Amino acid sequence: MKLLSRAGLPAVCVAAGLALAWHAPARAQFKVVNPDGTVTYTDRPPQVVANTRITNMARPGQPTVTEADTSLPPELRQPNARYPVTFYSTSECSPCDTGRQLLVTRGIPYTERRVTSEEDAQAFERLFGTRTLPLLTVGGQALKGLSDVEWTAYLDAAGYPKQSRLPRGWQARSAPMIERAAAAAPATPARTETPAAPPPVVETEEVTTGTRLRF
Repeated sequence: MKLLSRAGLPAVCVAAGLALAWHAPARAQFKVVNPDGTVTYTDRPPQVVANTRITNMARPGQPTVTEADTSLPPELRQPNARYPVTFYSTSECSPCDTGRQLLVTRGIPYTERRVTSEEDAQAFERLFGTRTLPLLTVGGQALKGLSDVEWTAYLDAAGYPKQSRLPRGWQARSAPMIERAAAAAPATPARTETPAAPPPVVETEEVTTGTRLRF
């Protein structure tokens, strides 16, 4: 793990629907725009279908649309849309390298955000309350430090296949650390715009490892 010094200072439908939000039933939490343009409302998380968009209306003022990635095979589209995986890492971090390899070997489609500066470190700490890397988010669940047992359990609970189904040549997406931090309020734990993965039953006392960064 690498320590971040404080001196300078981490798991869904497309067409234009014309129905207005006030037409939705009182208990509806999701607005579904189907590929043919029809709009439905439901209080349960709907199935992820290509070219279909789902908006979570339970969070007013925050657009919460997750679109199915049609480049992924069907068995990966739904878990990826409902419980997206983000991997936070840094350079010269052996546990980060191990965690990345775990995701690659399992065939998990993920986005990687790298903490590379003191500004990144401060943003990361505001989001997650720690300076320990790696950190994995599965939907709204943040997993601090590297624990292959815990990571595997949450990925299983989110519905990701146990063996890789990624297309040949697939590459993880990368995104700047600050971009996500700007969208979150300071001192607020990170939350994605999708439901959190259900907590798995994990009977283990395995110690997590990580790198605490210094800049």
